[in-house]
Amino acid sequence: MIGRLTATELRKMVDTRAGVALLGVTELLAVAIVVVQLVAAKPATWTFQGFLFGALTPVGILLPVLGVLSVTSEWSQRTALTTFALVPRRERVLAAKLLAAAVLAALAVAACALDAALANLVAGARPHANGSWHVTGTMMGAALLLMVMNVFLGVGFGALLQSSPLAIVVYFVVPTAWAIVSALVTWLHRWAEWLDPATTTTPLTRGAWPTGDGWSHLAASAALWIGLPLALGLVRLLRSEVK
Repeated sequence: MIGRLTATELRKMVDTRAGVALLGVTELLAVAIVVVQLVAAKPATWTFQGFLFGALTPVGILLPVLGVLSVTSEWSQRTALTTFALVPRRERVLAAKLLAAAVLAALAVAACALDAALANLVAGARPHANGSWHVTGTMMGAALLLMVMNVFLGVGFGALLQSSPLAIVVYFVVPTAWAIVSALVTWLHRWAEWLDPATTTTPLTRGAWPTGDGWSHLAASAALWIGLPLALGLVRLLRSEVK
């Protein structure tokens, strides 16, 4: 049952003009970043890992918007009545959306890995290029975890706010504002180590796992920015009247 629901939700994510356009723009930006690296970066920095995480940067910013739309579209397109009539247990629908988001994140990492591989092939044919193909399970696991967390963040805001414009604005503005304020206000630096996603996910953006207290910091920020919106969103989802 959950497998079929997940497949349905995954299809719904990419079965609209907005979804297709967003995926297309995201891939174009990933390719553009890789091209910029080839043109502007030093040949010594041309490696598969460098191209991979360069491509993942715009994807990690834009793909969560699709996570937002996967939930809010139920209200904006008035499909919630049909969805919850077919699947009365609404928590299953949200679980399927999260699983579909995780699958989409994995596919995004795979697409970025392909872009990085092609770029590294081009780079390897040029003089003085590094051209390293060093790939580890940790590197790919960190990339996948980073992407899954980003998309789950979008799903959480979408479930909590149930409005596409509001959820997208909040997704872009609130974490960024928190990062800026915590960087400027001295007494918030300690809190940022625990609650700023940009800080706690830094090891993941480098293709490494957190060390020491890094896992606790990552878990705390995930609980605040992903767990809390999802929990409150589920409560609202279960109690809201579908019209």
